[in-house]
Amino acid sequence: MERHGRPAGVQPQKWLNRNVVGMGLTSFLSDASHEMATAVLPGFLAVIGAPAAALGLIEGVADAASSFVKVAAGWYSDRIGHRKAITVGGYFVTGVAKALFAFAYAWPLVLVGRTVAWLGRGVRGPLRDAILAESVPAESRGRAFGFHRAGDTLGAIVGPAIAVALLAWLQPHAAGNPSAPFRLIFWLTLIPGVGSAVAFATLVSERRRAPDHELRFWGALRSLPSSYRRLLVGVGVFGLADFAPTLMILAATQLLTPGHGVVHAAQIAGLLYMLRNVAYAGASFPIGALSDRVGRRGLLVAGYVVGAVVAAGFMFAFVFSLHSMAYLLALFALAGVYIAAEDALEGVMTADYISPEVRGTAYGLLATVNGVGDFVASAAVGLLWTGVSPVVGFGYAAVLMLIGAAILHTVR
Repeated sequence: MERHGRPAGVQPQKWLNRNVVGMGLTSFLSDASHEMATAVLPGFLAVIGAPAAALGLIEGVADAASSFVKVAAGWYSDRIGHRKAITVGGYFVTGVAKALFAFAYAWPLVLVGRTVAWLGRGVRGPLRDAILAESVPAESRGRAFGFHRAGDTLGAIVGPAIAVALLAWLQPHAAGNPSAPFRLIFWLTLIPGVGSAVAFATLVSERRRAPDHELRFWGALRSLPSSYRRLLVGVGVFGLADFAPTLMILAATQLLTPGHGVVHAAQIAGLLYMLRNVAYAGASFPIGALSDRVGRRGLLVAGYVVGAVVAAGFMFAFVFSLHSMAYLLALFALAGVYIAAEDALEGVMTADYISPEVRGTAYGLLATVNGVGDFVASAAVGLLWTGVSPVVGFGYAAVLMLIGAAILHTVR
């Protein structure tokens, strides 16, 4: 069991400080922007006639492109001794790129916009997590990361709520051009997207270190402890099945379309995704705080198992044609819980393993492993869905998630 105490006589530092609050606000705005687009993207692709495989490839290619820059950005920030300016730039690129969706009449332009946005996300993520880890005492990292993920996910609640409300309001007036409401929503994502970069620039400070121009890329990777590399194996196997949430939205849309029609089904699916994010926000801080008391690994293993249950649940929904709203509500709520455990605890465990001098590299490597996994998972589930059936796609995900949980359980 991992515990994170402090020496006797040392007063605890405040974990809820300006940096933690500032990064929480930044992520709230960034996720509001991102999730406005995400909630309606499957419906938009359906309106312009794109297949399920296109959605899987869009998510997978974007995640893969993001992965190529994550570890390099983390290492470079370790080498130059600061991270803030690069992080602000990453938030800005992510915030503006989704507006490209508004110009799309076929899915390739959506792929371009998503990929550019995810390149910015890939640059900013490891650096932001490194700054967050260095902003709080070690024994409070679980709470700080949990708080940040909760703020992050509040934006993911507000974003889909705004998008679904706008879609419901605008769609009756767009009979001649059903894609028009979607395009307006994509334009509106610019407001919180640009705001996230402004918030990080004005509210977050960093502890600059002296540049280490002798730090070589491969040397930094070799310096990471073997125990951390073993952790990444479990994370990576689970990631090979951790498909994009847009595929959950698409699944709900298809399951509900026979009874509700495609537009109404897309609206309900967006609301279900919002519920998933409510569960994510509600679970993030308790899971992080609990990990400060009882350790991280067991909680993360449990989260991975819940992920397998969610994937299996969607598999059975297609096997038995389950259209029950209560059943789908349960699956989306459980999805929020497992994502909360994954996002909060993987980041905290990285800080527990790694010293500040190469923490950017470690976070970049973690993000790269997850990004490669996301590429494989989203592309595989989408292609299996289109080429064979959604049952096979979600069944593949459930099996690999359980294997990842089993590997992580053996790591000490």
